[in-house]
Amino acid sequence: MIFKTFLSYLITLLLLIGLWGAGGLVLEELKTGNGCPKIALIPACIIIFFCFLIPALSHLTSKKTVFYYLFTALAFGIAAVASYLQFNDLAQCPKMANLTPMCYISLLIFSTLIILKYVEQKVSLQYK
Repeated sequence: MIFKTFLSYLITLLLLIGLWGAGGLVLEELKTGNGCPKIALIPACIIIFFCFLIPALSHLTSKKTVFYYLFTALAFGIAAVASYLQFNDLAQCPKMANLTPMCYISLLIFSTLIILKYVEQKVSLQYK
């Protein structure tokens, strides 16, 4: 049971880190209009922000894991495409202070969130 609690806190921590990072980009986008790339005229950082927010609400309320998986998978897909484009110099992702493209970080965080939630659910089934 301690492991399940640890997983839950770890998921929450990653979601909060993601909200903080994406939220900073959203603020920059609102200030300058040039904080992040656009997907069909919608700033990608706003989409990613909601892809952190909705799973966070789903996780914290322990309801509708379908929304958790749907939005983390959507963001994973966006981050995978953005990372591919960044790696091949076909597009530019916003960069962290150390010049690491944030799409790489998003890909890592969202893949970790999907795996952790899956493991958390499997652990929960063992304790029922």
